[in-house]
Amino acid sequence: MVKFIPLELTLDLRSRILRNGKPLTECSFPTDQVAGVFHLAFYVDQQIATIATFFPNNYKDNNQLGYQLRGMATDHPFLGKGYGKQLVEFAVNYIKNTTAQYIWCNARTSAIKFYQKLGFELVSEEFEIAGVGPHYEMILKLN
Repeated sequence: MVKFIPLELTLDLRSRILRNGKPLTECSFPTDQVAGVFHLAFYVDQQIATIATFFPNNYKDNNQLGYQLRGMATDHPFLGKGYGKQLVEFAVNYIKNTTAQYIWCNARTSAIKFYQKLGFELVSEEFEIAGVGPHYEMILKLN
């Protein structure tokens, strides 16, 4: 089941899965507090399996409203069970109720196929995010 959650509930998975165990205080993003941001979790029983954050942020010079997906992570015991897919689909349906035209993300190279199966398209060459690893920019058009 997908639920809206407070930022604090995203930090443990961000630390363990995305930031190699960094302290929780170092796992917040500057965009975690912007107007329109929301954090989602997919729960299995009482445990968080997958998280992601979405916030209004246009892609580069695109003047149409977009949302950026950031900080998506799935805990190891829940990988490959479709929970991430369900979370993104929930967010897509929610964002379709806004005036946003697309969702974009900096996708880890290892997650490209996951995003492509959801309809995201590659829009950049591979690039490195310091301390995190190789990524691609990807966009999902909502119309």
